[in-house]
Amino acid sequence: MMMSDREFVRKVLIVVGIGVLLLVFWQLSGVFMLAFGSILVAVILRAFAELLERYARAPERWSLALASLIIFALICAVLILFGTQIRAQFVNISDRLPTGINSLATRLGIEDISKLMPDFDLQQGSTLLVRAIGVGGAIANAVADFFFIVIAGLYIAASPRLYRVGLVKLFPKSQHERIDDSLAASGQALKLWVASQLIAMTCVGSLAAIAFWIIGLPSPLALGLIAGLLDFIPFLGPILGALPAVLVAFSVSLETALWTMGAMLLIQQIEGNVIFPLIGKRVIQVPPALALFAILAGGVLFGIPGLIFGFPLSVVVFVLVKKLYVRETLGEQTPVPGEDPA
Repeated sequence: MMMSDREFVRKVLIVVGIGVLLLVFWQLSGVFMLAFGSILVAVILRAFAELLERYARAPERWSLALASLIIFALICAVLILFGTQIRAQFVNISDRLPTGINSLATRLGIEDISKLMPDFDLQQGSTLLVRAIGVGGAIANAVADFFFIVIAGLYIAASPRLYRVGLVKLFPKSQHERIDDSLAASGQALKLWVASQLIAMTCVGSLAAIAFWIIGLPSPLALGLIAGLLDFIPFLGPILGALPAVLVAFSVSLETALWTMGAMLLIQQIEGNVIFPLIGKRVIQVPPALALFAILAGGVLFGIPGLIFGFPLSVVVFVLVKKLYVRETLGEQTPVPGEDPA
């Protein structure tokens, strides 16, 4: 059966439209990552607001504002109480890192690492750090992106239903219920993952700081903060978080470095075998290999933001694929993370 000219033109226009959408998405990939970061902020704020409504009996219309004020007050309190100390410890870490790198290189049989990297000035750690991150534009952009994510997250958290309904209306009316249920399930799964990850980050950062203090490592508070923050990235985060501590430990002695590596391994075992089982119902199980590839793909496609948000984005995609495709299109029975079992 021959295809009519009208049908042919229609299909060509659809293909061209899809291609244009993909091109636009690629050009705006940075904006997409900022939008997803805003959604994560909104999820955190809404989850905290719901806790205030449930346990503190806060009025629903004031719960979000109260949650935002409490989080802001806690951050300010930490900065006031520990800001100067943390800043001094970060400077100390920056100064000690070159010595630690040199010590590690020497033990690996590299006599002078600076000869291998002529532009790598090991005697000026602070200058090297400033050059590495391009302090001028890079820090300004990072601060601007951070405030953009927070402000947009506040707007989304204030009216989450508004944005979800708007997204649902982009699909045919016959699919509205399916899409709405799927978005609700993915949002719930994301909330559970964020809650479990924040608990794990707090535990890992606290345990790391205590362990570094017991070992006698310089700047234990700052190193624990780094370990806790980078634990947000599954799989790669614990390694990246332990690296500064190990390098600083090498600037002290080999024995200190071995104790530090042992402490980080022990903390990761505690996280995997004690912390996560205790919060089991809040842990979203994504196949490890799939999650790892999602993180790497996010890093390749979107850079550092993709590396940070790769796993939570894979949680959303995992839920949507299981619900919309595996269950409702293929007809296979499968549990969907974040979905109400009833």
